[in-house]
Amino acid sequence: MGKGEETRLAVLDEAASVARAVGLGGLTIGTLAERTALSKSGLFGHFKSKESLQVQVLQHARTRFVDHVVRPALGAPRGEPRLRVLFEGWLRWEAAPGGCLFVTAAAEFHHQPGVVREEVVRGERDMIDMISTMFRAGIADGAFRADLDPGQAAYEFNGILLVFHQAFHLLEDEHAEPRARLALDTLLDRARS
Repeated sequence: MGKGEETRLAVLDEAASVARAVGLGGLTIGTLAERTALSKSGLFGHFKSKESLQVQVLQHARTRFVDHVVRPALGAPRGEPRLRVLFEGWLRWEAAPGGCLFVTAAAEFHHQPGVVREEVVRGERDMIDMISTMFRAGIADGAFRADLDPGQAAYEFNGILLVFHQAFHLLEDEHAEPRARLALDTLLDRARS
């Protein structure tokens, strides 16, 4: 990796951190220039527009999410162990200041047409598909009931994480984490064959 690519990745890490705190709408090339001690013109040369910056931040954050949450889960045995590793990784991801960038971006862009919303939607659909696939693998291996609806199970799994985000960050509920784990246990108990 060259120095230019290292700088770009460091800038995107900082941009993701800013976006977690103020949302993608609050992320500007000017703010990023101040935070990284780089020139606005240099950053504009990398990103061309605020919209392009927002899309690249989402893509970069998704790569980091895959590295820190998804890959460790894929290293676990299929079925319940894999879903539990994914869940624990996701809780750690949520614990970062500002929480999950994807959840905040979904709330911020749910009614704003354009390429940023399209990127948010694509990422969310990919995540739901991945979780459904993990449930399907558990069914195929006999760990989960043959009549389990993997789409519904993925919906509930994602729902647990969404309510955890709200309880942990907005409500500052000290019981958010144990309640999320209990909800996952309940889901997996119903899923088992």
